Amino acid sequence: MAKAYLEPEEVREVEEAAFYLRDKLLVRLLFHLGCRISEALGITTSDIDFNQGTVTIEHLKIRMNLSCPQCGARLGKSHKFCPDCGQKVGKAVAQEKEHRRVRALPIDDDTLDMLRTYIDHGGPVSSNGKQLLFGINRHRAWQIVSNLAEKAGLPELVYSESGKKHGVSPHRLRDAFAVHAVKKDDSGDGLRMLQEHLGHQSITTTMRYRKVAGEEQREWYQRVMG
Repeated sequence: MAKAYLEPEEVREVEEAAFYLRDKLLVRLLFHLGCRISEALGITTSDIDFNQGTVTIEHLKIRMNLSCPQCGARLGKSHKFCPDCGQKVGKAVAQEKEHRRVRALPIDDDTLDMLRTYIDHGGPVSSNGKQLLFGINRHRAWQIVSNLAEKAGLPELVYSESGKKHGVSPHRLRDAFAVHAVKKDDSGDGLRMLQEHLGHQSITTTMRYRKVAGEEQREWYQRVMG
């Protein structure tokens, strides 16, 4: 039966399938930090505090705000008439708005030791005056994780909402961390800490992991009552 998420032991298998330290570290950080792939690829050597045992993560999100060309009122994508001035909207004015959030995440000692070794051996890549930890793009990172999962012999996962199968991607490692965290502590305080750790603006987004984490119980109940 297809699974919706990876267990920590399976993530370890993906990590151990890596030949290069860079690839091993990429898998490890995606799971141990539970960060987005864009966040992992943005980590620089200066973001790592070895004394405090933290990694600073910066999340940049660009949103497009639409406004009425006549009066400047805010519009939704489906608006054909301005709700303020009533004018027909031929073409809305689009403005980019940056949302930048920073959070410092704790990291375990074993991963810090791996980071030290990687940095000492010249792993980071210099770019625009910064020492990027990985220096690769999203597509390459996706390839690395997908190929390592195949090498480890992991089966495809299934989306619980749609039932569609898909390969292991970087975001599935973030999901694995979140589900593991919920299994360990699904209290109100635990979920709020997870929300902060994952960088979710809404607790509703975090709560979906509670639903996923409870799948085994539902399947057990169906077997018992079926």
